[in-house]
Amino acid sequence: QVQLMESGGHWAQAGGSLRLSCKAHGNIATVDTMGWYRQSPGKPRELVATISSAGATIYGDSVMGRFAISRDNGVNTVYLQMNDLKPEDSGIYSCNADRIRYYIGPDYTTYGLDYWGQGTLVTVTA
Repeated sequence: QVQLMESGGHWAQAGGSLRLSCKAHGNIATVDTMGWYRQSPGKPRELVATISSAGATIYGDSVMGRFAISRDNGVNTVYLQMNDLKPEDSGIYSCNADRIRYYIGPDYTTYGLDYWGQGTLVTVTA
């Protein structure tokens, strides 16, 4: 009933920019904190950035000052603007929503926890 779908990304040269989007699809009522995580070969998944429904943000140390997370609650979408990209930014970027409330009837909602998108590959070349 509810799914996250990412778009954007792909390839950039070092110093370049990319923009990722992630939209929550379904009969959405509210989406709580949304975020981006990435996994590079041989490394554990790491936090890139999160943003609460009120707009409070948290960034991973490695992207601070270069990446910007934002969201549009009206269309249940989170964005990640990635600037000054480095080869070490390469990896699979996955969108997460920690809780989504959705309609199961005209006046009834329920919620699910810990939703993930399918992931999108970002490659940055030197």
